[in-house]
Amino acid sequence: MKPLFIIPARGGSKGIPGKNIRPFCGRPLLTLAIDGALACCDAPERILLSTDSEEIADVARRHGLPVPYMRPAALAADDTPTRDALLHAMDWADARGIDYDCVVLLQPTSPLRTPEDLRGAMSLYSPDADMVVSVTAADANPYYNLFEADADGYLHVCKGDGSFTRRQDAPPVWEYNGAVYVINPDSLRTTPMGQMHRVIPYPMPRHRSADLDTLSQWAAAEESYKNQHHI
Repeated sequence: MKPLFIIPARGGSKGIPGKNIRPFCGRPLLTLAIDGALACCDAPERILLSTDSEEIADVARRHGLPVPYMRPAALAADDTPTRDALLHAMDWADARGIDYDCVVLLQPTSPLRTPEDLRGAMSLYSPDADMVVSVTAADANPYYNLFEADADGYLHVCKGDGSFTRRQDAPPVWEYNGAVYVINPDSLRTTPMGQMHRVIPYPMPRHRSADLDTLSQWAAAEESYKNQHHI
């Protein structure tokens, strides 16, 4: 297996300003994603930081990751789809003869992900799949306690006939947790990620499933990280 790790870390961030290099438990957030990639890849040329920011690139370099590639500003806007940034990085790698058979997307905003999670997700991947994605058990279940209104405005359970009276009897449902995506390069070139059908779940526990968008989530993730690493 020859993964191409891509770590997207653009300079602009409105929810948490400067979040990609903001200190997380005493170190720049970005460096946790870099450590994960380095632990799972013995070819640094197959680890690409995708950033438009020289400041972020300098942090990565000081942490031991070469940064030969910079993302163009046109692909670093608030509304730039992640897929567009991935395709540009893949094109850059292709033009330089970097050989890979899957793309591993590592978002810096999932700092509780472990190298074991990366290896576990990659072990599930095969070329027959579009993607392996990390998930965690959803808080709500459409067979049990999620409802939608019908044409007359009356609520009914989203899925099934409403016969489940205990949550544990309902079919399990998952939500993406943002930690790991192992993607088929051919599928990524032809299909938006949200429209892929052959998607394999890699379950992760809730306590390692932080995806940081707000300062309250940041504080909770730091506390969880300290507990898990006995800091």
